[in-house]
Amino acid sequence: MEGRAGDVQRANRELRVDGTAGRDGERTTEVTRLLRELVTEVARVHRRDSETTAYSDHCSPEELAAALPIWKRFLDLAIVSALLPLWLPVMIFVAIWVAVTSPGPIFYRQPRIGFKARRFMLIKFRTMKVNAETHIHEAYLEHLIVSDRPMIKLDMTGDPRLILGGRFLRATGLDELPQLFNVLKGEMSLVGPRPCTVGEFESYAPAQRARVNALPGLTGLWQVNGKNRTTFREMIEMDIFYARNICPSLDIKIILRTLPALVVQFYDIVQPISRSAVPPTPPVKT
Repeated sequence: MEGRAGDVQRANRELRVDGTAGRDGERTTEVTRLLRELVTEVARVHRRDSETTAYSDHCSPEELAAALPIWKRFLDLAIVSALLPLWLPVMIFVAIWVAVTSPGPIFYRQPRIGFKARRFMLIKFRTMKVNAETHIHEAYLEHLIVSDRPMIKLDMTGDPRLILGGRFLRATGLDELPQLFNVLKGEMSLVGPRPCTVGEFESYAPAQRARVNALPGLTGLWQVNGKNRTTFREMIEMDIFYARNICPSLDIKIILRTLPALVVQFYDIVQPISRSAVPPTPPVKT
């Protein structure tokens, strides 16, 4: 009886939300949708599952221990917990911004390649309009891979597919904040190579696939050593170097260099400049 009453109450709540969803400017509906999506993500972290199990291919305990040693897991959880009062309000604000300024889901989920080429569902804030064409980005990425030119984002030249404020979210890295859920689930670490798309991984040469021998991260050696100012080949070399030299001191150095690197990235996107005019970024010493 109690179960049936609960079902009726949930159905009534859904009907009330659906009845107001079509009205533009109804902030109550947007906030309700925001809270529902945030609670859903927290529940997934607690269950340690993914939205689509077809993309989930968990590592064995032995493999995961090799990719995520105790010191690295401790560092991830300690930093995420310590900075909770900082990142949680920012995440809520960004979620509200996306919900109010652009119709559609707040989060964007995409299958990515993780440790040992296993797929997982990456989560980020949606910065593009719903149903935006992706073939433009895919073709642009293929061009960067074969041309050995600086990996300048399309954002720098202006991308009409972006939502209001989407360029700012990308330039500051705020769109990547929900990947903290991926970190908490153990699918990612704070430091590691950025997880590539399935299509990008399929275009890798055999030697380049060594970059997935480390757990993917929110930031990494490539991000703090130029990122948009470097070529695809340089990115691969730095990621493979990191995968072969993981240690606490290197992770800490990369974390400390991340904020200054984000400032440079933001400047590059807001004020695009040619690579010839860009002074080389000093590398992280190891």
